[in-house]
Formats: sequence, structure tokens, C-alpha cells
Amino acid sequence: MKKFCFMFLLWSAVILGCAESEGVIPENSGTLTLMTWNIHNLFDGADNGYEYNEFLQSSGWSAEKYLGRLNTIAAAIGRIEPQPDILIFQEIESLQILEDLAEFLPREYSWCHFANNPESAIGLGILSRYPLYESKAHSITIEENSTPRPVLETRILTDNGGFIIFANHWKSKIGGDKITENVRKASARVILRRIKELWESEPETGIIIAGDLNENYDEFYRQGANVVCALMPDDPFCVTLTDIKKNGQNDFIVISGNKPPEPLYFPEGTISLFSPWVRDLENGSYYYSYNWETIDHFLLSKQFFGGSNWEYERIFVADFEPFANANGFPVSYNVKTGYGLSDHLPLVLILKKQESE
Repeated sequence: MKKFCFMFLLWSAVILGCAESEGVIPENSGTLTLMTWNIHNLFDGADNGYEYNEFLQSSGWSAEKYLGRLNTIAAAIGRIEPQPDILIFQEIESLQILEDLAEFLPREYSWCHFANNPESAIGLGILSRYPLYESKAHSITIEENSTPRPVLETRILTDNGGFIIFANHWKSKIGGDKITENVRKASARVILRRIKELWESEPETGIIIAGDLNENYDEFYRQGANVVCALMPDDPFCVTLTDIKKNGQNDFIVISGNKPPEPLYFPEGTISLFSPWVRDLENGSYYYSYNWETIDHFLLSKQFFGGSNWEYERIFVADFEPFANANGFPVSYNVKTGYGLSDHLPLVLILKKQESE
């Protein structure tokens, strides 16, 4: 089957990359499965000048090791049940890697999008069995500096209607939690702006934010409950701290465990999204300094709860072999031995078709 693949290269803070094409919509069994995974530095076997040192040919990296890793990754994804219809990856080098990986996977993925910043070592991408269209890559500039990676926006077309995904890999905490928080808030600001724009003309369209946000669902409390974070809980103290009635909701997303995620304490009209970490998941997807972190996310808008088209059913962390060891901890990839997969565990979301009344 013909593949529809697009790459977006960003040069400023405006939307530059977009693509649209026709494609065949595959049948489904009443469910739709999405997976997000920080795949941990997936580079091909060729040098282009931007790789990390351990993935240079001079360091022993090769096309053979690359193909071996693709085979291992594909075999691991093949153990996910139900099999993903849409795969959202972070830390991949290029569009070519998405195309190569698609050849190894047990299912056929005809659509792939990739986005990164110019001269960046890694980017993010999507493989999909369903058409992706009206895709845009948003780069974010803060004081003349761009965020490490863009936000990739795309619309999914299925036989049961569509929705919009924002694929992300936000700034890490290298440099300090509070110091880097403003960069993550800048990414949230772009997404909030787009959601407001979209809902002005199509208020019934569902929104899913996916990817490695480098921000825990309870980040606000972890940082001492005195810093406005990119993800804020629906807490009366947060309403006061943000002074939302005066300042508006510009750079933080309110997360909730309510289904649908209507805010309890923030004012009407606040964009609030459901976070499964609040009530449906345990432990985390990333293990660092002997602590679990919940930095990989699916955040869902109210349209996935008793609305139309697709409805939230369940979610799970792939904390089993070969993604995890016997204790449930991620098995990181070892460049020297070729063993392991990633220091992150995949997060798998399952949507079901709305039953007609």
C-alpha cells in the first residue's frame, strides 16, 4: 500500500509545516488504540553531523545495529494487546526511521508524520493506520530561543469521525525544575491557543495531548505548591495562585480526574483535560533516582466522555517484558550490548465507538 509521509522542518515560532492527502480508511472492530512512547534515542546507521556521540560510526554505531534495534522494537510492539492503530514516538532521528520501522511492524501503517527543529539530533513522529491530515508543526520561541522540539498537530480521520492529536516532547528538567518550567509552559501556551481557536469553529471536536511532557501530573505539589506549572490540578488554591480571573488561562493546562473533566474550582470556560494518572494508573512510566515519574501522558478533552464518535475506555502502562524487567522497571537500551529498549515505558490508550441511542 502507498505510504503518505511528511516531514516538517521549523524555522520560526509560526506554523509552517502542513500537509493534506486522501487515503483509505481501514475498518475497525469498534475500538481504537493509541500508544505514546519515548523510544530513547533511535538513530539510523548513517552520520549526518547531528547525532549524539555514541551513535556515530566512529563510536561503533552501524547500520547493522540500527536494523537490529528496529527488529527488537517492532517485536516488542507486536506484544501489545490490542495492537496500536496510532503510534506516537519521541526521540527519533528522522522521517526515514518512521518509514523503516513501519516495514518491521506486524500491522500496516500507511501514514507517517515527523517534525523537528533544524539541526536538532532528535524529533518526534506519528505512525498511523488512519489518515492524518491538516497537520501542522508548531515551533515555540522564548526570548529568541526555540524550545528543543516542536508540537506536532494532526487530525485523525476514522470511519467513526475524527479528532485532533497534539504530539509532544517538552523541555526536560536539565537545569532545574523551576528554571525549565517556563519553557514547558511555553509549549502549553501554544496548545492552549490552538484549542481555543479550534473550539471557536468546531466545539465538538475532541482533543488529545500525547507524549513525553517531562512534567508529572502532580508536578505542582512536587515543586512545593508555590510555582505555576504547565500542568495544574483542579485545586482551589491553584485558582488563587494563578489569579485566573485577572490573568486568564494562558500558559497552564488544568488536569482533572473527573469524567468528563469539567473543572470544579476553576471558572467556567477553563480548558480542563482528563489525566488518567489521577485515578486510573499507578506507579509511573519513567523511573529516575529511585522514584517513579508520570511524565508520559495522554490528556483527553470532555468530548471523549459521553459525547460523540469515540469514548475513553481504558489505559495501561506496558510494564511487562520486554519493555520492563521482572520488577516492572523500564529496560533501558544499552548501546554497547544492543540489549534493552528504552528508559520509558509505553502508555497505551484504548477508545471505543460510542453506542448509538
